[in-house]
Amino acid sequence: MKALALLYHDVVDGGDWDASGFPDPVSATYKFDRHDFERHLEAASAVAARRGTVYDLVEGLLGPPPVLLTFDDGGASAYGCVADLLEGAGWRGHFFITTDYLGTPGFVGGAQIRELAGRGHVIGTHSCSHPTRMARCSWDRLIGEWSRSAQALAEVLGEPVRVGSVPGGAFSRRVAAAAAAAGLTALFTSEPTVRCRVVDGCLVVGRYTLRRGAPAAVAAALASGAVAVRLRQFWLWNLKKVAKAVGGDLYPALSRLVHQRARHGSPGATRA
Repeated sequence: MKALALLYHDVVDGGDWDASGFPDPVSATYKFDRHDFERHLEAASAVAARRGTVYDLVEGLLGPPPVLLTFDDGGASAYGCVADLLEGAGWRGHFFITTDYLGTPGFVGGAQIRELAGRGHVIGTHSCSHPTRMARCSWDRLIGEWSRSAQALAEVLGEPVRVGSVPGGAFSRRVAAAAAAAGLTALFTSEPTVRCRVVDGCLVVGRYTLRRGAPAAVAAALASGAVAVRLRQFWLWNLKKVAKAVGGDLYPALSRLVHQRARHGSPGATRA
């Protein structure tokens, strides 16, 4: 089974990066200005012949590989901006909610996710607390992050929640096994691959990440399945995995420092 899943986060107006989602420099690099996202959506829509949701994928209702649009964190822009744009272009999205932040400033609330689900969008868990390095969490904590967050969403929606996404890209087979043990049947990662696999009955779906500044042509290339751009993300992803392994517990702090320098325009600053 294959899928072309694209990973976005928040969409804001006028560069107000803290208006939706997590208000920190690292998170801001994943947030799009509304006009830039509209260009991405238009470009992807022009080439994506098979659009759908993970439910269509599981049930085999779409020819492979379908294009899926996903949005992590549960920022307020999911309801205030993104869903309207998606529906106007004929899409339904996947919104993954960090439930400890549900209804807090900058994040969607219960009534909003109920409406989104009623409009045909997929609501899933993005864990309770968004651990910095989920793959390093204990088994008990993994079970707690998945089961408590899924239950919190189920209570809001009035139906079971069986879909999730891994925060921070920190995936391991154990993370998927815990998701399966908590009742999830589909789990999205940040690994750039079209090939899906199954861990303990849970379908694991990779995604291609779009960051602020990425041209709309990149979204179009990914949605069309272009090999060159997919390979580039694959190699960059694996280089980053090596950096995380070498950096260990220092990697998150170093990443924040680099992004803070870039945000404030320090000479020679680069993105981690």
